[in-house]
Amino acid sequence: MKKLMTMCTAVAMAAMLLTACGSQDAEEQIASMAAEASEAAPEASEEAAAEGESAEEAAAESGVEDGVLTVGMECAYAPYNWMQMDDSNGAVPISNVSGSYANGYDVMIAKKICEENGWELEVVSSAWDSLVPAVQSGTLDACIAGQSMTADRMAEVDMAGPYYYATIVCVTTKDSPYASTTSIAELAGGKCTAQSGTIWYDSCLPQIEGAELVSPAETAPAMIMALETGTVDFICTDMPTAMAAAAKDEELVILDFSGTDGDFQFADETERAENVNIGISVRKGNTELLDAMNEVLGEMTTDDFNALMDEAISIQPEV
Repeated sequence: MKKLMTMCTAVAMAAMLLTACGSQDAEEQIASMAAEASEAAPEASEEAAAEGESAEEAAAESGVEDGVLTVGMECAYAPYNWMQMDDSNGAVPISNVSGSYANGYDVMIAKKICEENGWELEVVSSAWDSLVPAVQSGTLDACIAGQSMTADRMAEVDMAGPYYYATIVCVTTKDSPYASTTSIAELAGGKCTAQSGTIWYDSCLPQIEGAELVSPAETAPAMIMALETGTVDFICTDMPTAMAAAAKDEELVILDFSGTDGDFQFADETERAENVNIGISVRKGNTELLDAMNEVLGEMTTDDFNALMDEAISIQPEV
């Protein structure tokens, strides 16, 4: 299905601007466009219904009847996904941003799924907050975008996977008074942030008593920039994102409290798993696509996932 929209193009171009220069104006533009895209999603569903497509018929479609898997991602979330200006290292074209290419762990996983099923891959760049609405409306077949398999998200979409297991960590700078902390309790009093719409901002950082939680960053690059420019003392993210950032900036320090009493807490191990397991979003009831993806992912081991992630980190662009 070819389901590109002018809104997706505009969001993607704003994301490119934000990634390149960190502009606050661009960040606000992305947030505004994402909101508009989210509002447009229900309208798209209504239009489909008006054309005689019932909810049951929509759910029965896999989305790849034409042999093309249309996948959404930010293309600004290294090492999971990023935008580059050539096809080096196996990058694929971004269909709604002319002359640009997507690469990263999510692209590698998407390519593997497509190869195993004989599909073509179409990558669409979209703002984080508009990804799930786009899957719900059928604009995208799937989102492969580093999304945690939380209960709230899985109430909105079905999720294949996991296709990665991501430890939650904090990141600070070498000269920070928090550089040698061994628990989240020792981060009290610090100024912090994380990306909007994530468990890091909504569930993890509020557990640090006395911490000053500032407004969330719209993108992962904006979150990292807030740390590098001294706007915040530390950020909360997952291990791959932290490793990718530290690989590009030797002044960054990863604080990993996992496996200790000083780690972020969840109600039980099931809830913890929901928050560290990374999955692929598909439309509710799309069992055909869900099963096809799970069949491929089920043949992969944790070592396979880690090897691909290491490769993604090693080839990520400098800018």
